[in-house]
Amino acid sequence: MTQRRLPSGQGPSRRPGAGGRPTGSRSRNTGPIRVPSSRRGSGSEGGEAVKRTDAPRPRALTGRATILIAVFVALALAYTYPLRVYLEQETQIAQMEQGVTEQRAEIAATAKEVEKWQDDEYLRIQAREKYFYVRPGETPLLVYPDPEGAARDANKKAPAAAPDRWYDTLWSSVQAANAEPPN
Repeated sequence: MTQRRLPSGQGPSRRPGAGGRPTGSRSRNTGPIRVPSSRRGSGSEGGEAVKRTDAPRPRALTGRATILIAVFVALALAYTYPLRVYLEQETQIAQMEQGVTEQRAEIAATAKEVEKWQDDEYLRIQAREKYFYVRPGETPLLVYPDPEGAARDANKKAPAAAPDRWYDTLWSSVQAANAEPPN
């Protein structure tokens, strides 16, 4: 029987006679086993019971891994405060830029208002509305609001139209039917 080689060209993948089971350094504790005793005169054939021991397991974290993790934690803690300060400053900058934008819009609105007041026609319109100024030759008409009088007038209802009498309605329908041309 020829043995197969790995693709890398190295030796066989399994040793002959391994029984298909890979060998490993892991062992299971299956309880006590009987080992033949070195004393021939004891009279027992099985020998003494000896307890199996587990193979030593490698530590989960080595010294290098522990130091590397400690360095990463220290770096993370060292960068946390400057990062927080940076983010706070970015937030403040954004708020200030928004405030500047609002102030510029307010300045533009005020500039428009000032420009309106520079126009003579706008001044005349404002003087008429606010101070009731009139041009020479015009007669002012002022209407004073009277809420009590308006409430009194609202309670007075206009007389409703008298309903048609039933016989007038009947007679008008007869006249309408008589006026239709024959088919």
